[in-house]
Order: sequence, then C-alpha cells, then structure tokens
Amino acid sequence: MGIAAAMGGWSARHRWAAVGGWLLFVIAAMVIGQAVGRSDVNEDRSMPGEVNQAATITDHAGLKDRAGEMVLVQTAHGTVTDPAVRTAVGDVITAVRSTGLATAISSPYDTQAVSKDHRSALVKFDMRGSADDAADHVQPVLDAVARTQAAHKDLRIEEFGDASGEHTVNNAFGSDFKTAEYSAVPVALAILLIAFGALVAALLPVALALTAFLGATGVVALVSHAIPMSDTANSVMLLVGLAVGVDYCLFYLRREREERAAGHDGETALRIAAATSGRAILISGFTVIVAMAGMLFTGIGDFKAMGMATMIVVAIAMFGSVTVLPALLSLLGGRVEKGRLPFVGRAARKRGRTPAAGGGSRFWRTVLRPVLRNPKTSTLIAGGALIALAIPAFSMHTANLSTQQELGDSLPIIKTYEHINSAFPGGPDPAHVVVEAGAINSPQVKKAIADFRAEAVRSGASTGPVTVTVHGPQNVAEIDVPLAGGTDRAKAEADVRLLRDHVRPDTLGKVDGVQAPVTGDTAGSMDFTHKIGSSVPPVFAFVIAFAFLLMLLSFRSLTIALTSIVLNLLSVGAAYGVLTLVFQHGVGASLVGASGTGAVVAWLPLFLFVILFGLSMDYHVFVVSRIREARMRGLTTKGAIEHGITTTAGVVTSAAVIMVAVFAIFGTLSMQSMKQMGVGLAFAVLIDATVIRGVLLPSVMMLLGERNWYLPRWMRRMPDLTHDESVLPLPPATPSRPAQPVPDRV
Repeated sequence: MGIAAAMGGWSARHRWAAVGGWLLFVIAAMVIGQAVGRSDVNEDRSMPGEVNQAATITDHAGLKDRAGEMVLVQTAHGTVTDPAVRTAVGDVITAVRSTGLATAISSPYDTQAVSKDHRSALVKFDMRGSADDAADHVQPVLDAVARTQAAHKDLRIEEFGDASGEHTVNNAFGSDFKTAEYSAVPVALAILLIAFGALVAALLPVALALTAFLGATGVVALVSHAIPMSDTANSVMLLVGLAVGVDYCLFYLRREREERAAGHDGETALRIAAATSGRAILISGFTVIVAMAGMLFTGIGDFKAMGMATMIVVAIAMFGSVTVLPALLSLLGGRVEKGRLPFVGRAARKRGRTPAAGGGSRFWRTVLRPVLRNPKTSTLIAGGALIALAIPAFSMHTANLSTQQELGDSLPIIKTYEHINSAFPGGPDPAHVVVEAGAINSPQVKKAIADFRAEAVRSGASTGPVTVTVHGPQNVAEIDVPLAGGTDRAKAEADVRLLRDHVRPDTLGKVDGVQAPVTGDTAGSMDFTHKIGSSVPPVFAFVIAFAFLLMLLSFRSLTIALTSIVLNLLSVGAAYGVLTLVFQHGVGASLVGASGTGAVVAWLPLFLFVILFGLSMDYHVFVVSRIREARMRGLTTKGAIEHGITTTAGVVTSAAVIMVAVFAIFGTLSMQSMKQMGVGLAFAVLIDATVIRGVLLPSVMMLLGERNWYLPRWMRRMPDLTHDESVLPLPPATPSRPAQPVPDRV
C-alpha cells in the first residue's frame, strides 16, 4: 500500500523505537549543530553585480569593511566658521576619540565637509573592528555625542551612520520581530484547541512542528558551512516549519479520528490514515521542497539560505509526520482525547463527525450545493473575481524600500538622516567606488582618480565633496560620491547609472588594468532588483514544471496536474494584485497600518511565489487525494467531490486559520517589508482555503467530470506513485460489498 503506509505501520508496531529515535535525532542534531556553529551569509559577498566585485577586491586586499559614521554639527544662525561652531566641532572630535571605539576621525575643516550655505558641517569617522558587529558597540559613541549636544544646546549635533542606524533599527524592531515569532506558537495552539476540543490532540501538532524546527536548526548549522545561513532564513524556517508541521499532523490526526468514529479499531484506523493522509503528506512535502528549491536559482545569498533552510525543515517535518506521529497515536490510543474543554470540546466533536459516521461539515455541504448545481456559473464568478484581483499585478512596481519608506519618520534617527541629506544631498547614502590598480600611486592612476572626482561633479551626478581614501600598500583606493538625487530614489539611481555608464568609462576606464566597481546602498539596491527580476523566469519555470510532474506522477491524471497548476497560479496572482492595490496604490492601506510606500518590496513577489506555491499544495493534495479515493471506491464524480470537500473542510479550515493568524501577526509589524509579507501571505492563504478549495476546485472538477482522470495512453508507462484506495477496509457499520471496478482511465 505504499511507502507511507509501510512507514506508518512499522512505527505503530515499534512505538518506543520510533519515538526514541525521533527524540535522539532532534537532540543529536541540536548538540552537533551547537558544537559546529552556524556560518552566516556575508551580505556584500552574497549580493549580485558590482557590490560583489567590490567586496572581492577589498577582501583580497585584506581591507576590513568598516562601519562609517558621521556627526552633523549645524547652526541656525551664522556659519560653521563661527568660534562657537568650531568649539563644538572640536568637542565632538574629542568626545568620539575618547571612547576608544572610533578611528579615521576627520575634521570638516580638513575634508571640506561643509554645506553650501556654510551652516552645516560633518565630522566623519569609522567604527573600530568589523562592520558586522559595530552596531553592538556604538552606544558609547552615541552617548558621547549626546553629551556634546547637551553642552551646546544652541546647535544641532546628531549622529547617523551604518552602525548607529543598524543599532536603532535593532532596538526598535528586533524585539517586535521576536515577539511575533514567539506569538505564533500560542496562537496556533489556541486555534488547535478550538479545532480539536482536547488538550492532548491540540498539543501533538505543535509538539511535532517545534521538534522538527529544533532538529532543523542543528542540521542547518551543519549545512551552513557549505551554504551560509542568516537570521532571516531562521525566521522563515520557523514560520514554514510551524505551518507544514501543524498541517501534516492535522491531516493525519483528523483522518485517524475519523476512521475511529466510523467504527474501526485503533490499529485499522492508523493503517488507513497512514495509507491515505500519510501518502498525501509525502506528496505535499516533496512539492513544498521542490518549490523552496526554486530559491537556489536566484544566486542571492539570503534567498539560497531561506530556500535551503525551509527545504530542511519541511523534509524533517514530513518524515516525523509519517513516523513518530503514528507511533504516538498508537501509544496514546483513546487518551489523545484527554483534556477535553467544556463547550469547545462538544462543538469540536460535532464538527468532527464524518459522513461515514453520519455527519460532515454542514457549512461546506451548504456551500457546495449551489456550486455543484451550477458549476459553470460558480466557475465564472469565482474565477472572474480572482482574475479581477490579479489584474493590478500587471502594473506592479517593485523596489528596495528606502529608509524612510521602510521605517517611516517616527524614529529620531530618520529625522537625523533627513537633516543630513537636506544639508548634504546624497551624503548619508553616497555611492562607493572601489578602485584597484597595479600601481595605485602611479601618475596615470592618480590623474584618472582626479578626473573622476571632477567629472562626477561636472556631470551632475554629485554635488560633492567627493572624497578619496588611498591604501597604497594594497594598491586600492576608495572614493565616496554623494549622489545629487539624495533621498529621491529614482534620481539617485539615475546618478549611479551616470557614474557607471559615462563618468567611469571616460576617466578610470581609460587606464589599462584598473577595476572600479560602483557600489553603495543605491547601487546595491539597483543590482539586487535587477538580479531578482532576471531570476523570476527560471525560478517560476522550475517550480511549475516540477510541481506539474509530481502531481502527474502522484495522481496519474493530466487534467489534475494541469488544473492544480492553474488554480495555484490564480491564488498567487490574486495575492500579487492585492499587494499592488494596498501598498503601491494605497487602496485600504490605512486598514493595515501601511504607509504610502508606492512600491512592493523587490524580494517579495519571488518569495511569495515559492512559499505560496508550496503551502497551497498542502491543501490541494489533501483535498484531491480524498476526492480520488472516493472516486476509486465507486462514488460518482459529483459524490466524490462532495465527499472529498466536506470531509477535509475541517482540516483545511483549521490549518488555514492558523496560517492566516500567524502571518497576520507579521502584518502588524512596523517595518513595511514585514507588513507586506504578512498581508500577502495571510490573504493568499485565506483565498486559497476558501475560494479556491471551496468553490473553484469543485466547480471545475464538476465541469470536467470523468475527464478529471484523463491520462493519455502514451503516458501510462510513467512510474505509478498512486495507491489502490479500493483495498482499504470499509467501516464496520457499512454493509460489506465488493469494490466496484473502475475504468482503466481513472
């Protein structure tokens, strides 16, 4: 009866071995993972384009990537040459130097870092040590600058930079993000308590998901030495691990309870659950893994980390669901109903009655009546609504959100950023040019660098001052070019293109052997967006092709495979449309606490596609498996559809409510990118579990009739990954009758 049934049967017979082996695996993975440690992504080296080229040059030269900081000293009256301002600048330099945490401190009077109106000056310096941990050590410097501000109340003295910016963001949103992660488990448990009405039954899915996640963290630590990981990948791994772990356990547990309610003994109920839900879990799990593998094709470090981490947690959750779960259910037996909740438990038991036991989902049975009676109308209405929602997606504009778009203007550091940018356009986010030459101090190279500085200002790409730092022994020079576009992202990007396409070729490009990649936040954003855009076709093609192949092999139906892909694309398209309407055009943005970003964050469409395509297959495989099972047992297509939808409605609804609630938590975060991710995922899952599975799937299958099971003759030589549902034991209450023959095309 298939590998899932065999694994479930073995686990039920060797209960303690299965449970003990699972716990041993989780503990061993955690211990080994902790011992070897996790290797994280190098942000610059993992970025595409010229950012990576610049990082490679500085790495080979042995130059440390330092976090740059600047302190704005601004007067409302007079100029920076006034004695009071000069004294304040000197006090800033003294205060910063006294912390022992700063290096390369420069006076604005030496570097000409003075605004055009001569009312603002910038003291620049670098944080000692690596840029990776500078945010953890910048607080004493911030305190020193704050004390200087207190001593010069008639001036504006504010600090901004790589370290202080990251430090403030971490403090503001780090705990917020962690709170959302920690809230996910209690929310899932609360919904499961309502769904099952019993504490033990509700704890099982959460326990499986959490242990799968813990085991995955250890495996991920080992794998990270080949494919570096990140904190973002860890968070996504928790979300996906919780989602699929709970889903798989729900599938299995609900089917086992259903068969018990139908009159089967515990052993038979487990055997049926293993052969049916266990198989659906394997198909779904492999489909999710294939979808997540699409992230590996982007070539971007964070995406590769997220893809690999989620593949690992899904594989572990899938394996645990078909092994340790049947062992636990065999051990617990009827005690899985322990800890019944009053009122909630009674309602859950009523909802849990199955058609075999004389019940079923009354709500979905009511919804299905008009759908199955008028399938053409239902298809046109539901399909038309989803297509209408998807239409705005064709005008989607993607971009890496600027600091103001991401965080709004509520944080003091954002106001500091705006003050500096107003006085020094492009100063907070300059273009950074890394020049490598055979002899950096040769007359030719020196002249080319001087010409580059002059041409950058003359061309209008920068308002200056353009500063140069030469590392003679390494034959490397670093040039900072404040972009004239400042905070206007479109203009700043035009400035970067001007530097790359004209200024650089006309100056540095005329010297043989010179490399000069143009990087910085704006340039990196451009390269990232371009790389993401170019990754979309191969990722989409890979995921769709392999998902189609898996569905074809698993159900041996060309029609089922095609409709599965189309329905999933419809739900993804609808999610894209909603994101575009809300976050790009501002329709209903205030309802989700969104600010007018005017764009969808660049990485989100690709991320949503692979996540949603994988997770929506959970429901689809589970529902269609149940429909096929009923059809193989002899029910008509209409009867099989009704049976499949109503018997899976409780599981799909419970799983969807959990995922919507968990994703909605992320929709409440202050960071706009996280808000977009949460809203997009929550809406897509909601649409998928209601409109797609409850209306469009049954109406389309009803229209297709027997063509649902069509497989061309030339395809029948493919491997058969189906199982014979007709050999499953019938409920004792049902009069014994031989299984009806099914046409060969089924």
